[in-house]
Amino acid sequence: MAIVKGTDQNFKQEVSEGLVLVDFWAAWCGPCKMIAPVLEELDADMDDKVKIVKVDVDENQQTASEYGIMSIPTLLFMKNGETVDKVVGFRPKEALAELVEKHA
Repeated sequence: MAIVKGTDQNFKQEVSEGLVLVDFWAAWCGPCKMIAPVLEELDADMDDKVKIVKVDVDENQQTASEYGIMSIPTLLFMKNGETVDKVVGFRPKEALAELVEKHA
């Protein structure tokens, strides 16, 4: 499954079913650039277990504000529309994979 671009318009629909890892990011954020390839690898490895949705906080301030995003990158793990875990800052792929397994 390809990584989905989340927007204020489609966010609720994109996170409504199954396990979703939401990446709140911005183009000017260094750690966000570091985590992008990690998420690509995670998507390739765990394709059937988790859907990845990337939300640009500059373009989608309503969603970022609704979820209280203060620092980026912030990763939310959501299951059927409810937040089950939150990670702020860069994490290696192994750490993210463990969280996917925990909530899958």
